[in-house]
Amino acid sequence: MNLQEFQSKTLLARYGIDVPKGRLALSGDDAQAGARALGLERSAVKAQVPAGGRGRSKGVVLVSSPEEAGAAARRLLGETLVTEQTGPAGYLVRQVLVEEAVEADRSLYLAVLIDTARAEIAILAGPEGSEDIEDKLQSGQTRIERLTLAPGGALNETEALAQRLGLDARLHSSFARLLGQLRTAFMENDATLIELNPLAITTAGTFVALDAKIVIDDNALFRHPDLVALRDDREDDGVEIAAQSHQLNYVRMDGDIGVVVNGAGLGLATLDMIRAANGRPANFMDIRTTATSIDVAHGFALLLDNPAVRSILVNVHGGGMQPCDIIADGLGIAMRRTGKARPTIVRLAGNNAEYARFRFQNFGCKVIDCPDMWGAVTRAVDEASARGESR
Repeated sequence: MNLQEFQSKTLLARYGIDVPKGRLALSGDDAQAGARALGLERSAVKAQVPAGGRGRSKGVVLVSSPEEAGAAARRLLGETLVTEQTGPAGYLVRQVLVEEAVEADRSLYLAVLIDTARAEIAILAGPEGSEDIEDKLQSGQTRIERLTLAPGGALNETEALAQRLGLDARLHSSFARLLGQLRTAFMENDATLIELNPLAITTAGTFVALDAKIVIDDNALFRHPDLVALRDDREDDGVEIAAQSHQLNYVRMDGDIGVVVNGAGLGLATLDMIRAANGRPANFMDIRTTATSIDVAHGFALLLDNPAVRSILVNVHGGGMQPCDIIADGLGIAMRRTGKARPTIVRLAGNNAEYARFRFQNFGCKVIDCPDMWGAVTRAVDEASARGESR
């Protein structure tokens, strides 16, 4: 779950991290009144959409008076903002954040994240913060320093990190305190990412998060009803949210092969194999062990309702909690409910695999049964290609 900027800053402020004073506005009049109430002359009017790259897409406007803040808000509200992170559809700007313009003596990049490749929590810090930091990293114009949290979340070697960033010695203790606050916010909220970019160092020697992004682990949201309440369904993918309520981990993709697996690792391997076979997956869908056949039917219905899907690949390994016949029943129910079908290639292994084939017959599901993963993948790619471009 992605928190928007104003939500992220509100959360960080609870942990003592300084953020600019600001106010959310839903109209130009709100923005003007908010800037005046906060005593702001120079301020930033920032479109609140769940994507970065707003500054380069004119989604952030610097102004010099409350009247200009109101005018800027009127221009932004109701516009569709397209950035390099939104996709071509962009996001409709429904609210803006009017925020004091902070004078920075210097800015940094700072993030805490789960490094899945190394299976650890890492702090990444750069000696300069900017919206185009990725471009600068690729061109060698800047660098990122790394600090790994020790087992249990212990934070060590902060002094050395401050030195590598070239921070004045007078800032080292407050920098270490900031890292500790970030670490606590990250752990207590089950975040997968907290990013401050840019993080300003003011002339007074304080750290202020000028922009903030927080991503919460969806699988831990049941522990954070206060954060779930912040979700704006208008901004999230409705299909993905609906899938979660049916015990499905679902991510929409832009291909034409619907994918059904049980197990995240098996799912990722299946996606890799589809790409290796020059195919394009339309989704990642992992059926959780707690899913019933009705839940599975909902997942298949998502694929059958997607006009981009030209073939469906089912790659499952039946375990003790979820045998293969549950998957078969789900497909049968979905086809009967929707009256739709696609070329469906199945690779079944493990518990009740043979019984699942019997269930397919009972439901009248015409599936292409493949004994191994690569054979199933290549057949799914071929079937999709035969019904349109899959490259």
